[in-house]
Amino acid sequence: MAPYQHIAALGSSFAAGPGIDPIIDQAAMRSGRNYPRLLAAQLGARLTDLTVSGATTATVLREPQTTMDGTRFAPQIEGLPADADLVTVTAGGNDLRYIGSMLYTAWRKADPDSPFLQLIAIEFEDGIPDPSDADVQATADGLARIVTEARTRAPGARVLLVDYLTVLCDASAGLDEWFAPGEVRAFRRLEACLLDAYRAAAAQAGAELFRASALSAGHSVGTAEPWVCGLQTDLRLIAGSFHPNAAGMRAVADGIARHLAT
Repeated sequence: MAPYQHIAALGSSFAAGPGIDPIIDQAAMRSGRNYPRLLAAQLGARLTDLTVSGATTATVLREPQTTMDGTRFAPQIEGLPADADLVTVTAGGNDLRYIGSMLYTAWRKADPDSPFLQLIAIEFEDGIPDPSDADVQATADGLARIVTEARTRAPGARVLLVDYLTVLCDASAGLDEWFAPGEVRAFRRLEACLLDAYRAAAAQAGAELFRASALSAGHSVGTAEPWVCGLQTDLRLIAGSFHPNAAGMRAVADGIARHLAT
């Protein structure tokens, strides 16, 4: 395995780890046990963790991000250290409104009178998003630009696209508590669109792609050993809904370590 000494992590909540204790940055909803931190510990490397829950490819690259508590984060790429020798990138789901729409749909069924639901309803008035080819390509373009910019700012770095853990799959059970069958199909399509965006970005940028989605195919919500949480109705834990759990983050970190060793 190459002696990586400084890892930098860019991306959104599937890298940051909301809902996994300990939360070490409340505004970013960033866990002390997310996959970048676990990977750095495994490799004996320093870590610059720039991940912020809710990030899009635009807020990684060029736009400041203001979180729900009013904290303002500069574009993540601006914090990328020049001496990083490994950069991980997990973003794009929020570009396609993937997990947000899943949370809204499930919460609407679980507690339709919730103030939280009213807070996010305006984003999903048209229902579950149905991305066009142009939407998928725009997400791919954003990911590819992140890779290109990361190589410019950290010229000695190996840049690794890390896609999303599988949330729903054919092995998922018990979903009727939250979703109708047609909604499950719509979310599976969103999941496929996100994977298409990653494949396209990897091809465009000539980048490595670590497929956390394939690694986790038998560990989705509703399986015997899920690596992703279901709906968390406790408002203190809601940000972790349909996001990686501790086992999922560990699996991604271990999988990346094996990938780097090949």
